[in-house]
Amino acid sequence: MEARSQLRHRPTFQPTSSVYYKLMDRETAWSIVCEHIQSESLRKHALAVETCMRAAARNLGGDEDTWGVTGLLHDFDWEIHPTLDEHPMKGEPILEARGVSAEIRRAILSHAEYSGVPRVSLMERALFACDELAGFLTAVSYVKPGRSIHEVDVASVRKKMKDKAFARAVKREDIVNGAAELGVDLDRHIDFCIGAMRANAEALGLAGMVTQGEKRE
Repeated sequence: MEARSQLRHRPTFQPTSSVYYKLMDRETAWSIVCEHIQSESLRKHALAVETCMRAAARNLGGDEDTWGVTGLLHDFDWEIHPTLDEHPMKGEPILEARGVSAEIRRAILSHAEYSGVPRVSLMERALFACDELAGFLTAVSYVKPGRSIHEVDVASVRKKMKDKAFARAVKREDIVNGAAELGVDLDRHIDFCIGAMRANAEALGLAGMVTQGEKRE
């Protein structure tokens, strides 16, 4: 979600418990998402970020389940904490109480630049790089004739990034900075996330009217 520079800088995240947390399974993580998020579009965003994070984990040598659950849960509290003073900081204790590991909770805090939690790990940088971009790719898909991610390519994304009236809520600088923090070329990162979302287009509601035979590689 958007950061605001005027918000005060918050202290670095410190786990409040020394309890050992085992990895949360995806089914439990999804139940937390559905418990707290009623908006279908926000649920689809969680799935899109999860999709990109799982692909990134496979590409970068991360743990796919850990990265995927992190992407799935990153905005779980947006509807109950819909302000930048609350999200995701007030959601973190809820996740702790549900048994979500400090590693995942810290990554979720770090995706909000105003949280005061710097992005250190590769997973944290990947979450930041995938979040806004996944939302933007969804928005670009929706204005295509077939409302399909299969119609989206790097050139069309770049063109829409220059249109400030399009998807105003998506911060273009976060997309650019996310790729830079991850150490990848922006166009390659856009193409990578397009490919990841194409592979899961049905679940994301982005298959549109494009048939299997019409999908572009």
